[in-house]
Amino acid sequence: MSNPPRLLAEDRADFARLLDETLRDTGVRQALAEPGDHLTAEQLHTKALADADTVAAPAAPEYAHYLALRTALAEHPGTAPPAGAGLFPVLTVLTPVLAGAAGLVLLLIGWLLRATAPSLTLGRSTVTAGIVALAIAAAALLVGGAGLVLTALRDASTGPGHADPQQHADLAEARDAWREALRERALLPWLHANLAATPVIAPLPHTRPAPPDLHSPGYSRAAYSSPGFSSPGVEGLTDDQGRPRERSTEFTGPGYSSPDFTGPDEV
Repeated sequence: MSNPPRLLAEDRADFARLLDETLRDTGVRQALAEPGDHLTAEQLHTKALADADTVAAPAAPEYAHYLALRTALAEHPGTAPPAGAGLFPVLTVLTPVLAGAAGLVLLLIGWLLRATAPSLTLGRSTVTAGIVALAIAAAALLVGGAGLVLTALRDASTGPGHADPQQHADLAEARDAWREALRERALLPWLHANLAATPVIAPLPHTRPAPPDLHSPGYSRAAYSSPGFSSPGVEGLTDDQGRPRERSTEFTGPGYSSPDFTGPDEV
């Protein structure tokens, strides 16, 4: 699927339990026991839970079918409604209406005939037919009311906790199919593929040394002394070992002589 459904919160518990069972699989345990630098079971467990949607993506078709059945059962917990309304409900609704209307019309016609021509037998017959039609309407109304009461009692007995057993069976089958696909096509290949991954060791953060507590009882200030300086010797000069040079008895400056200049030769 191009856009697999994300695992809902109520299904992540099933994912975690199935992950624990898969980590105890013989092939996975043998791979974990092999020497080498690879992830541990705890690291695989943490990594799989953190990326559960990606790990469960190969089992997305089975999960989507399971979600569809579960949603349908939650919205319509009873049995599926029939294709048509049925003849009996139609009769229980139409019979009182039609019989009642016909009875009233017949009574009105019969009374008019008896008022205009009391000797006519048709007037009495029409009144009798109207009374019979009203009786039929009343009986149909009672039957319809009893049917409504029975339907209400039946719906109350088959509430949300008494759904169709076939719907529960289909839902359980879809859940088993999703769990099987999650184990075989998702978790096992993912675990074997990530067993060879080298565990990443996070570098320790660089911390600066804490400054000394100047108010702690065992702290003493460092001893500082000024550097030793000695004045130069008598002559203001010292040798390379710091000892004053001896005073020289005589000092002669460098000799300078003026250059000889001669004028230009006379012609």
